Amino acid sequence: MKFNLADVFETVADAVPERVVLSYEGNQTTYAEMDRQANQVAHFFASRGIGADDKVALFLKNSPEHVQTLIATIKLRAVPVNVNYRYTDAELEYIFDNSDAAAIIVELPEHQASVARLLAKLPMVRAVFVVGAITDELRDAAAALDGRTVTLASFDEVGQYSAERNFEPRTGDELYLLYTGGTTGYPKGVMWRHDDFFRKPISGGNPYGDPRQDYAEIASAVKDFPSLAFLLAAPLMHGAASYSLFTFLSLGGRLILERDFDAKQIVRNIERDQTQIILIVGDAMGLPLVEEMEKQKDDVDMSSLFSIASGGAIWSQHVRDRLVAVKEGLLLRDNFGASESGNDGEITMDDGGNLKVPPSDRMIVVDERNERITTPGEVGYIARIGNIPLGYYKDEEKTARTFPVMADGTRISVLGDMGYEEEDGSIVFLGRGSQCINTGGEKVYAEEVEAVLHAHPAIADALVVPVPDPKFGQRVGAVAKVAEGFDEPSLEDVQEHCRASLAGYKVPRTVIFVDEVKRTPAGKADYKWAKVAADSANV
Repeated sequence: MKFNLADVFETVADAVPERVVLSYEGNQTTYAEMDRQANQVAHFFASRGIGADDKVALFLKNSPEHVQTLIATIKLRAVPVNVNYRYTDAELEYIFDNSDAAAIIVELPEHQASVARLLAKLPMVRAVFVVGAITDELRDAAAALDGRTVTLASFDEVGQYSAERNFEPRTGDELYLLYTGGTTGYPKGVMWRHDDFFRKPISGGNPYGDPRQDYAEIASAVKDFPSLAFLLAAPLMHGAASYSLFTFLSLGGRLILERDFDAKQIVRNIERDQTQIILIVGDAMGLPLVEEMEKQKDDVDMSSLFSIASGGAIWSQHVRDRLVAVKEGLLLRDNFGASESGNDGEITMDDGGNLKVPPSDRMIVVDERNERITTPGEVGYIARIGNIPLGYYKDEEKTARTFPVMADGTRISVLGDMGYEEEDGSIVFLGRGSQCINTGGEKVYAEEVEAVLHAHPAIADALVVPVPDPKFGQRVGAVAKVAEGFDEPSLEDVQEHCRASLAGYKVPRTVIFVDEVKRTPAGKADYKWAKVAADSANV
């Protein structure tokens, strides 16, 4: 059988209707209440013409409405599109346009302002739904459109709509579109079928054992499974957050949501919310979290907390050791995965400092011809098999490159992670072969930042590389050459230039000026040299 994510949620809601699904700022929402709220939002959307296969862009920070909207969208068999609210207008325009968004859900006035500025450039958008009051700027932008109508509607109307669950049948072949960073700097829409999403990113509805075989098993199991209270520290816009959200919803868990990441508040509220598990993104969240736990350990009852899990970024052993020191017996889990592969299991560190994942029938190592490497210790590309995405939305070239077909007809997902297999079948992870910078869980690609740096009048050439950072694991660094006739620009000047085109986390935090940026005779970047130059200047 095939699983649909909305059907999974409704199965759980019917099995444990009075169990709490969401804790937000001290307020509790049960599964039955969330189901009714999501039904109303779905009918609200449908009244404005949104239905099956329509792309719905969620331009939202963490909130109950974000959860309601996500569930409502899949109830309609529409396609949710995650939107990074840190993006600039140019980046937002790309996401809205590339995804063919028919509707945009937005809340904050500054985000409404971005939508207002872009609306005339987005011919596919038919409706904008606003959480709260609609700004005059957005109303004026919609009224000024020439030759087409974009409906504006406030979530204040949602209570007028039916709470009935009278939607068309679902198949499991519906699309879930997850945008992630791309090698050219442009995000790529990873296309997951609901059934594949259920079986891989959310582990068949049971990360602690065998995958569920049908809806009846989900309903039976969730009644006997204890309600785990998990705090999702990451924004719901991130792929890893959506994986975690649906995983725990399928278990009948209780989601604890904070508006923004605030380590002090998270620790302070452990006692109030009886938090059991905290999900973070590497050291960027782990370091401030452990610092607050150390400060508040004598003032806050943390007895309910038994586990912290991380994914999507570097989680140093130093931070993990401090967490265990402040709360003895704390279980730590470092998850390995990607938007294009889902949950690949736990990554651990052996005595030699090697990062490795246990043997799995879902992961192999292949060579450059996509043939499996069976010799232990031989380095190749880590490939995922089984339930993998359909590909990238509207990008056949990148789909063919990332999701090739092996000689035996097996489709695989190859993301550039390098590694090798050991005698026992474990796979040692060596690192990403591409020039990806992971700064606190946010992906930054060198070419995108370089293009913006090259547009600075005082910069003749530049290469972008990762520089070690004690908080974020890595930060964006640049090695640049001053253009003839110009004085060396200050770091502040370069950053101001970049912020006009790039999200804040992509702006270089370090810029080293050299006499010549080293390149190959063919003009290709010498990133190895650039990394050495940046590191030596950063000592």
